[in-house]
Amino acid sequence: MAQGYRPHRVGDQIREELSAMLTRGEVHDPKIGFITLTRVQVSPDLQVARVYYTSLGDPAARKDTQKALDRATPFLRRQIGSRVRLRRVPEIEFRFDESIANQDRIEQILRDLHQEEAARGGAAGAAAPDAARPPAAPTDDHDLD
Repeated sequence: MAQGYRPHRVGDQIREELSAMLTRGEVHDPKIGFITLTRVQVSPDLQVARVYYTSLGDPAARKDTQKALDRATPFLRRQIGSRVRLRRVPEIEFRFDESIANQDRIEQILRDLHQEEAARGGAAGAAAPDAARPPAAPTDDHDLD
């Protein structure tokens, strides 16, 4: 297994080919806006490939993108079949990647916590500025000669 797990390698190939097709404009659907393919999970038997993507826009634009990707799936599957050497081309399922939104939400919560902590620390620091400061390191004056 020096080269890795086969479904991961196949998933990487599918992601590269799909992203190349979408960036070159081979899919002529204006509803497919600016999307980013985040990952592709391929089942161990190589029968199903779940393609996770993110897109810009509101939830309505996200629905339109999902519908457009669903319409383009047969074309994309045929293209994958001609570009990737597999006995059977996996079924392709497009899913919106919620993990990016969840990561943004966690980062926002952490930022809010840091701001609250700084505000509380700033109020306490104004009352006793020397209490928050660490003691100064002793200096060796006789080494300066």
